[in-house]
Amino acid sequence: MNRLFFQPHQAGLSKVEAAEHTLRNINPDVRFETHNYNITTMDNFTHFMERVSHGGLENGKPVDLLLCCVDNFEARMAINTACNELSQIWMESGVSENAVSGHIQLIIPGETACFACAPPLVVAANIDEKTLKRDGVCAASLPTTMGVVAGLLVQNVLKYLLGFGTVSHYLGYNAMQDFFPNMAMKPNPQCNDRHCRKQQDEYKRKESERPKQEVVPVEEEVVHEENDWGIELVSEVTEEELKAASGPVPDLVEGITVAYTVPDKDTDTGETVEETEQSLDDLMAQMRKM
Repeated sequence: MNRLFFQPHQAGLSKVEAAEHTLRNINPDVRFETHNYNITTMDNFTHFMERVSHGGLENGKPVDLLLCCVDNFEARMAINTACNELSQIWMESGVSENAVSGHIQLIIPGETACFACAPPLVVAANIDEKTLKRDGVCAASLPTTMGVVAGLLVQNVLKYLLGFGTVSHYLGYNAMQDFFPNMAMKPNPQCNDRHCRKQQDEYKRKESERPKQEVVPVEEEVVHEENDWGIELVSEVTEEELKAASGPVPDLVEGITVAYTVPDKDTDTGETVEETEQSLDDLMAQMRKM
């Protein structure tokens, strides 16, 4: 955020304040609400949940969609916990520490995998992510990668809110190979977040109560059923000729058959071509007179 929105004259302002000033200058008709705090603390988390559930455009209504653009795992888990508890649909995004790859992910509580359903290895192995921070390394310091990921996120938001195109459940970006993996992840029934498991049960209940649509078989239309001219398709090869052209069937175990057989080269069919002294040119001349 500080590399996409921050301007030199905004030195001293917090990230959210600098972003709000820049965005307000771009579009003064948009209403902004800024909160500069750490959402992982108890008091701030409670206030964050209150604003998500009652901070929509209509007073007292929840927000339509929550976008996550934080830069650490703890904040993502806090947002994930809040959205699972509130059944709030949200989109998560991020850029890797080497700044050459990123991703966006649509999370629908109970229907798709939440952020805790497939935790990173550092969490699955019970390793403190703070111990992996390397001195002198500035995470996500390439504005072009962040611009691409931000554009993918906004495009996905527009498709979701305006109802057009295909909304991506997970879309990655690898700048080194220009690779865009796309996938959909189902929720983990053993997710550590109890609210996620609760949302999964609620989603299954709603799906079971939804009326089933009957599949009506479509009969293929018969073309030219009258057949006024009596046209028929018949094989010119008789069954005896077909057997004669087939080779011996090998002994196979039960359940295995051959698609076709090869005739024995040594088999004498009795049909030979009569030898003649005529040249090829003479034979072709006879054919032209026929």
